[in-house]
Formats: sequence, C-alpha cells, structure tokens
Amino acid sequence: MRMTRGFIVRGHRRGRHAAHRLRHLRQAQRLPRHAAAAHSSESASRAISDMTAPPEPPIRLTPAVACSPDTDVAVLWHIAYHVPELRKWLVANPKADAPLLELVSQRGGPGVRQALEILFESMEA
Repeated sequence: MRMTRGFIVRGHRRGRHAAHRLRHLRQAQRLPRHAAAAHSSESASRAISDMTAPPEPPIRLTPAVACSPDTDVAVLWHIAYHVPELRKWLVANPKADAPLLELVSQRGGPGVRQALEILFESMEA
C-alpha cells in the first residue's frame, strides 16, 4: 500500500482492472466509444444521449392489448400469470396457443370459463 494525497491506494492492480473492464465493455458495445475514437463527435454524442434518455413507459395492460394479435407473446404470458381480470380476453387472441390457453384455464379468473365455452362452441360449429 502507498499513500497518495491522504488516501490509501492498494497498488496499481485496481487501476489496471478498471481500465481493463472499461475496454471490455467498449468491446462488448455496452459503452460508447470516446468522441475522439468515433467517426464524428456528433455520432458519439448521439450514442451518449441514447444511453441517458429515459426508457419507454411500460405497456398499459388493457383488454385491447390482451386480445390484439400484435401483442408480443411474452406480454400475453405475463397477463396469464399476473392479471386475472384480463385472462378472459386472452382467449380471444389469435396468437394464444394451446399451452397459454391451458394456463389460463388452470388459473381461472373472472369470465374465463364463459370465454373458453364460447371458444369451444365456435370450434364445433
């Protein structure tokens, strides 16, 4: 150990490790390159502003989201596990596959039984 301006520094390993970690993150493209290393300072500032921009707000779960064929399957599974009042709307979604409908049937919820009965009746006709 050595003293530097009143602070104890445990050697050079920590500094080398931090530099190695930063270099690794840049190679993994998790950190933007410095403006000098980028093709232009404008592209570097754009990359930094993208990282500092707030994330998009979460999806508001509504019956329209639950029965829309454009909704991602992961969102449908989330609804099936965590939002019982929207499970009946999953039955009307054309992207809902057999395992998802099985889970909805097992978990139940308000109106699920009636929605499944309507689905099965429409398949028989």
